[in-house]
Amino acid sequence: MEIQFEYGNGLMSAKLPDSTDVFIPGETVKDPPCLLQDWDSLYGATLESIRNPIGMEPLRKLAGPGKTVVFVIPDIVKGGCQPTSHRKIAIRACLDELYAAGVEKKDILLLISNGLHPRATVPEMKQILGEELFHEFYGSGQITSHDSEDPEHMVDLGRTRRGDPVLMNKYVYECDIPILIGHCQGNPYGGYSGGYKHCATGITHWRSIASHHVPDVMHGSDFTPVSNHSLMRTKFDEIGMWMEEKMGHKFFCCDAVLDTYSRQIAIYSGYAAEMQPESWKIANKRTYVPYAEKKYDIMVFGMPQDFHYGNGMGTNPIQMMQALSAQVIRHKRVMKENCVIICSSVCNGYFHDERWPYLRELHEMFQHDYMQTLPDLNRYGEYFATNKEYIRRYRFTNAFHPFHGFSMMSCGHIAEMNTSAIYIVGAQEPGIARSMGLKTRATFEEALEDAMKKFTGPNPNILALPKTFKLGAVHLCMKDDDLSNV
Repeated sequence: MEIQFEYGNGLMSAKLPDSTDVFIPGETVKDPPCLLQDWDSLYGATLESIRNPIGMEPLRKLAGPGKTVVFVIPDIVKGGCQPTSHRKIAIRACLDELYAAGVEKKDILLLISNGLHPRATVPEMKQILGEELFHEFYGSGQITSHDSEDPEHMVDLGRTRRGDPVLMNKYVYECDIPILIGHCQGNPYGGYSGGYKHCATGITHWRSIASHHVPDVMHGSDFTPVSNHSLMRTKFDEIGMWMEEKMGHKFFCCDAVLDTYSRQIAIYSGYAAEMQPESWKIANKRTYVPYAEKKYDIMVFGMPQDFHYGNGMGTNPIQMMQALSAQVIRHKRVMKENCVIICSSVCNGYFHDERWPYLRELHEMFQHDYMQTLPDLNRYGEYFATNKEYIRRYRFTNAFHPFHGFSMMSCGHIAEMNTSAIYIVGAQEPGIARSMGLKTRATFEEALEDAMKKFTGPNPNILALPKTFKLGAVHLCMKDDDLSNV
């Protein structure tokens, strides 16, 4: 059979055996049905959820004249930007409830929870919020983006009982009603976005994130394959609950379970500790897919140049490693222990230095000084995370925070930990791929021939994953896996 895989800004063709299994999210196995996607229907469903929250009082009872409110809103990376996106509808529905309770517009702040991601640009704010919400709040200075390196707007809450440091956004800490607008969508880092993951990563500091986005946590046996009960997920919950304890009140959460195309399947509101498990029940049906009847020797997919974290994600070598590993974390349940990955990538040397100003330096360091595997770089985490120029880039030029690269490296090693070999197909600068321990071939067919000769034998079980980085991903499972407690 012939299949087209993502490659740069286009596609690359691969001829694979007819016995190859092909999985496309939302197509091969259908998602649970989404809600009606017109504004009025979604607004009504969201309002119903907000008025009947799980584990806490409705917004109208929490709100009142003089109350201050901060909306914590995911950045451009997640959740979709369509006119009926969950963010746009949930913010409007919450605003209507707050205004009805007597909250004044001047007492409301919209905060983009970018964490260590780039602070949102004005065009991104418009995409995330829509023109109406943007113009309603931007001109009066009521939209901002989290700045973890602004000491005047961060507060140190000490350490959780486990000993993890918690530094959080001061606007959120000091307000009367912190509202988390989240997405319950499959994520290799702890099972799902949304809930306590949202606040634990979106409005904190690199020292907080360094308590969980590091090899000690990410290379544990409970991290791969992904689950909702890993140490990382536990730390998210502990950090979020610690924030609530120190604030003296709960976050009001409004999360949507999303499908392959970021459409709302269901909406849950309330206290995250009680709401998360309820939202996960339906999210699990969409995300943990009992598909495979056999384990696979070879997994094949393609990598665009521009996806998820932005242009250059599929060409920057450290970001490439993270993307490869994310597929292993999601799909390890259906992979043989000696599985081989074959992935197309233009791998053209484009680092996008403006977005990741520190990764070229990190990549160069990895080639020297006894650096055998990516975790060997971890000892430089604080050196990079406190680099004043890189911090200035994060604060003022919409770059990633320098510590974000260490999360990428911790994740990036997981592909090497769980595969026999990784082939990059079609690299224009193949030395970059080889510098990361990857094999290079010109075509899928050449890579497959070499893999069969050296690793799998002549009749491998092959899983093809077209559209891997273009659609909302799932976590593939064996048909007979026990998914009662994923």
